[in-house]
Amino acid sequence: MAALIREKTQAPVHTAIFTHGHLDHAYGLKSFLMPDQPAPRIVAQRAIFDRFARYHRTAGMNAEINARQFGRALPAGPAIFRPPALMPNLLFDDRLLLAAGELNLEIFHCRGETDDACWVWCPQRRVACSGDLVINAVPNAGNPQKVQRYPWDWADGLRAIAARDAASLCPGHGGPVVQDSAKVKRLLLETAEYLDSIVRQTLAAMNDGAPPHVDIVHRVQSPETMSPWLRPVYDEAEFIVRNVIRYYGGWWSGRPSELKPAQRAPVAREIAALAGGAAVLLGRAQELAAAGEMRLAGHLADFALEAAPEDAAIREGVAELYDRRAAAETSLMAENLFNAAAADARRTPNPG
Repeated sequence: MAALIREKTQAPVHTAIFTHGHLDHAYGLKSFLMPDQPAPRIVAQRAIFDRFARYHRTAGMNAEINARQFGRALPAGPAIFRPPALMPNLLFDDRLLLAAGELNLEIFHCRGETDDACWVWCPQRRVACSGDLVINAVPNAGNPQKVQRYPWDWADGLRAIAARDAASLCPGHGGPVVQDSAKVKRLLLETAEYLDSIVRQTLAAMNDGAPPHVDIVHRVQSPETMSPWLRPVYDEAEFIVRNVIRYYGGWWSGRPSELKPAQRAPVAREIAALAGGAAVLLGRAQELAAAGEMRLAGHLADFALEAAPEDAAIREGVAELYDRRAAAETSLMAENLFNAAAADARRTPNPG
């Protein structure tokens, strides 16, 4: 990307805007600068420094959860989660107006995938740069391993962008929409309604007697859409529901035994003993999987593995079940987390 820009201009970078503090949006600026160029003006929402500090405190955890999420396609180890080489030097809270050459830029804070997210509007060119508020897929508003997302604010931000009547849209991921204001508006408003539908349904279920969280998840219906920019290829609706529950409903699942639960291994051994052994549990899990009951099969497979982690046949049987489950998923997150579960099952337990 940096080389392509240099086919157009050799001018030094004057201003950079970090739309949020994720690795792929705030850690690569140095590659775009001219040799020996001093740091340019770097703009970001004020909360970005808290994000960098949190990454530093949880570098080991972030390295591992990202390895699971992306199928170990990222560089290994916590070192990648140190602060970026070039840090923001112009911070804002809610809105910032900038001039860059002959252009004016308006930058707006909008909590979405992150609490430090923002989007950019250039009125003269009628171009909106959305950051990860748009990724040409179901919004990353649910991520199972990551911190809180904000789908209700996210929807408001998408509508605010749509109100600008942009001719072109530069998303955080995926190709741009160029000189097609009708398509830009449709993409933004359909995505906003998708998120709003999930939030409305989740809150309605929560308000209906505050049932256990898993019951809420199964009551919410994923909004029906055929739009190519709302395919569940990365995140998915079920995970977004859980993020809404987490924000409004606390950490307890609502099931009494899970308020102060026992450790999983003793529970698994008790269930295996009642069933006639871990092999019986696994056999039933395999029967359920063959009948298409993959969710139920997963529960029994987990208990079998936790009851007899030293049994190589159990480990391989559970791994094969999660291989199958991964192959049936549409979202990258679910696929890779189930692949990681299969790899973990095949790993010989540490006797220590």
